[in-house]
Amino acid sequence: MTVYLHDFDGKHSLTMNTGGLAADAAVTAAGHEPNGYFWEGLVRFAWPDIAEHLDFDSEAGTFCAIGGASDLARLRTVVESVITAPDTVRGIIARAETSGFEFDD
Repeated sequence: MTVYLHDFDGKHSLTMNTGGLAADAAVTAAGHEPNGYFWEGLVRFAWPDIAEHLDFDSEAGTFCAIGGASDLARLRTVVESVITAPDTVRGIIARAETSGFEFDD
């Protein structure tokens, strides 16, 4: 499992180590760095309805979202579906760039 849900004294977070993911080559080919900041941007663009309920604390080697358990469970489902799907990631990046969205990677 690459995506982890954590519960520390009632505070919930989701983390994912970046690098070595199946979608990394697609991210790099699109001119981006497949780091925590990139994945944070992808989540903010692709799933704003989930992202608006979360706080983020990503770093170069780690994606991190903090929020309610149900929002993080939804996030886990969508993130797990794209980190193994380079074509899906390419499509999201293309839509983001067309809309003028800028990734902070």
